[in-house]
Formats: sequence, structure tokens, C-alpha cells
Amino acid sequence: MKIGLISDTHGFLHERVFHHFKDCDEIWHAGDVGDVKVIEQLEAFKPTKGVYGNIDDKTIQAIFPEELIFEAEGVKVYMIHIGGKPPKYASGVRKRLEEIKPQLFICGHSHILKVMPDSSLDKMLYMNPGAAGNHGFHLIRTLLRFDIEAGKIKNLEVIELGKRGM
Repeated sequence: MKIGLISDTHGFLHERVFHHFKDCDEIWHAGDVGDVKVIEQLEAFKPTKGVYGNIDDKTIQAIFPEELIFEAEGVKVYMIHIGGKPPKYASGVRKRLEEIKPQLFICGHSHILKVMPDSSLDKMLYMNPGAAGNHGFHLIRTLLRFDIEAGKIKNLEVIELGKRGM
């Protein structure tokens, strides 16, 4: 299963997202969608799941939940928009991680791309795809793409969409 991971679009979806995610089986959005049209475009292209972020209105909150817990190809996934990062998680997130025990934890919000294991949580893998939109302080718009196969995460790729605002 090939996954395209995106976050913090803030109402902007660059056309190159569709090129980079053309071979993906699913798209996962880690919040701050910004406009329901982003969800509609993604869902028309590939099966899409996601969570809402702190800027998302009631329309988006009616489509995406605050948090998602699911399994994909034998990997337990926990997704929430505001998650912090290892070892400094957002309020209440560490407790949820200890309860859920995911192998993969996904969040957005910081606009900073970061992927790292957290050995304090049984080598859980932390992923934040950075920001794909034009709003925020990030300089480069980013995405992640990876495979999940037989309980393992493989072939992780960082994709740069160019400078913010261009």
C-alpha cells in the first residue's frame, strides 16, 4: 500500500500533488485543510482520510474527525493535527500514545517536516509531513510518500513542491 501524506494545505492544493500522489493507494491529510474544496479534490482523485486542524471550520469538522486510529497493512496508526514532537508532545498526546500504542504517529501543525523514531514509545515512528500550503512561516512546501507492507513502513520519500507562495 502506497500512502501520500499531506498537511497544512490552508485552502491551497498545488497541482503537483496529483503528480506525486498518482501511484498512491490512499492520501492521508494531517489537518489544517482550510477549505472543503481541498478534501473534495483529493477524494475525487484517491481514497482520502484525515483529521481536522485548528483552523478548520464546522464543514471540515463534519467530514474529518479530530483524531483517527486505524490499521493499514498491519501497521497501527494514530493521527491528530496538533501532536508536538518527540519527546515534547502536545498536552494529552503522550497519554493517548501510551494508551493506543501505535506503530506510526502522524501529526501536522508545526509546518516543520520531521520523521523520527521515538524509542521511549517502543520505537514508534513519528511523521509530520510539514506544510503543503502557502500560509505559514515555512519556506518550502513539502509532502511525504511511503509504502506500508506486511506491518513495515518502507520507501519513505520527502517531496518538495517548491517555495511557499510560488
